[in-house]
Amino acid sequence: MREIEALWEEARELSLGTSGGVERLDSPPTPLQFLRDFVSPNKPCVISNATLHWPALSSWSHDSYLTRALSSAHVSLHLTPNGRADAAVPINSDDPSTLCFASAHALRMPFPEALNLIVNPHSTNFVAYAQQQNDCFRSEYSALAQDCDAHIPWATDALGCLPEAVNLWVGNHLSETSFHKDHYENLYAVVSGEKHFLLLPPTDVHRMYIRNYPAARYSYSQDTGKFTLESEKPMRCVPWCSVDPYPSPEAKHSAMSRFPLYFNGPKPFECTIKAGEILYLPSMWFHHVRQSPDAAGRTIAINYWYDMQFDIKYAYFNFLQSVPYQSTHNPTLPGTMSDDLDSDSDCDSFAYGCKDKLGADESVTNLPNASAKEE
Repeated sequence: MREIEALWEEARELSLGTSGGVERLDSPPTPLQFLRDFVSPNKPCVISNATLHWPALSSWSHDSYLTRALSSAHVSLHLTPNGRADAAVPINSDDPSTLCFASAHALRMPFPEALNLIVNPHSTNFVAYAQQQNDCFRSEYSALAQDCDAHIPWATDALGCLPEAVNLWVGNHLSETSFHKDHYENLYAVVSGEKHFLLLPPTDVHRMYIRNYPAARYSYSQDTGKFTLESEKPMRCVPWCSVDPYPSPEAKHSAMSRFPLYFNGPKPFECTIKAGEILYLPSMWFHHVRQSPDAAGRTIAINYWYDMQFDIKYAYFNFLQSVPYQSTHNPTLPGTMSDDLDSDSDCDSFAYGCKDKLGADESVTNLPNASAKEE
């Protein structure tokens, strides 16, 4: 079905652009402009000079201010061995081809201790990332509420609602978010450091090689200083993007062979979001995130999740995702069998094959079409 590959090109030629860049605005748009030019066509943009009035842009550059304001706050901190949480990772190093969906080891601690672990990654054998989500800015970090807007006024007017959740993200150069999509209109504001996004539109869903992976969670032992992967019980399977856009040099050839639709297709849209800028990330766009810290060693961002409209675009996406597709780049490779997302038997078969390695029980649950809330 070459028509699917033609769709990728046509979407870029008609609407998104072919340069691989993201449109930039020098100042915040009016609600009408935002709705007409970006939300309605499901098109991302970067807005400069969008948050210059926030006290956070100056005050959060000082650790002393943050630790004083949050001196009594206990926050959630997420630990991984390599900075990659909520990602498809090998179950063990001896078999890199067998993957699971790994979530971070989560713990609660005073914010000053959490910040110290984030900005000093080389003094530990783990990567710490404050990525709680679930409206954490208005709960765990409420002491900072006066430092930035409770919502983005022009977005609120355009979308006709207040954000469902506002989240704070504090990480370092090792923190990474794997490709995924969200069912939200996402306004992503960087306060300190830089965020580097790779973006693919919903039309490119087959290029993500979404597969069902058994869910597991990292468990960190302070006694041994080591991580283990433990299966969730009852076992469930999570549909997740398989593509790592930055494979290691030794893994690059294998990755390009396994995922030709991604590596041989149109380049992802790329953008870097700096302090004072906002990225509008449209609903259902796939995105991968890396970051560069500020001089103090951390990257801080706030994002506002507004409910998307589950309209005809959502119906079109679900139909497209359901279409099995065989790569024309290498027809001997398995296609992107999106119907696997609705198949309990495939998930069960894979999960049981991983059961002994993960120490799982006999119960398996499949979550079709799950979409985790991420950056």
